Amino acid sequence: RKLFFDTHALVCLLEENGFTTQQSEVIVSALVKIMNTNLDMIYKDMVTKVQQEIALQQVMSHIGGVKKDMIILEKSEFSALRSENEKIKLELQQIKKQVMDEITKVRADNKLNLNLEKSRVKELVTSYPKSIFTLIYSIHAQQDRALTQTDRKIDTEVADLKTMLESHKLDNIKYLAGSVFTCLTVALGFYRLWI
Repeated sequence: RKLFFDTHALVCLLEENGFTTQQSEVIVSALVKIMNTNLDMIYKDMVTKVQQEIALQQVMSHIGGVKKDMIILEKSEFSALRSENEKIKLELQQIKKQVMDEITKVRADNKLNLNLEKSRVKELVTSYPKSIFTLIYSIHAQQDRALTQTDRKIDTEVADLKTMLESHKLDNIKYLAGSVFTCLTVALGFYRLWI
């Protein structure tokens, strides 16, 4: 093993500081043993490049295996989802067909009910004599005539009231004018008497 410091220089340094040569060599040899032990411990935990490459290859092969498993799983899941989707599509088509059948049944029932109601109304109309319908029509016509006559009477009464109101207005204006002229003549008479 290579040491990264000069052991002889360390021995000399220790001798200069008061150690004997034998003591200095013992201390340096103890330091070298400690360093070697520490390096052995470190080397046990460390991995060589070859071991590192082997471990990397193992990890990469494991990752490749996991990728293959993922692809297989994904394909199987995808196929399962596809089959489930097909089942749901078939169920939806069946439900759609059932709904369309129900709609056609309801339409047919409604048409049948309407036709039955039409025929019933026609039978009712034909079962009553035509004289009842003519009587109803004549009653309606009489009511319409009575309404128009009432409207005309109301219009004539309103017109008469308007003319009466206008004539009363004119009479009031005449009386007012006469009263004003009378007051003026009386006032002028008093004024002449005083002057």
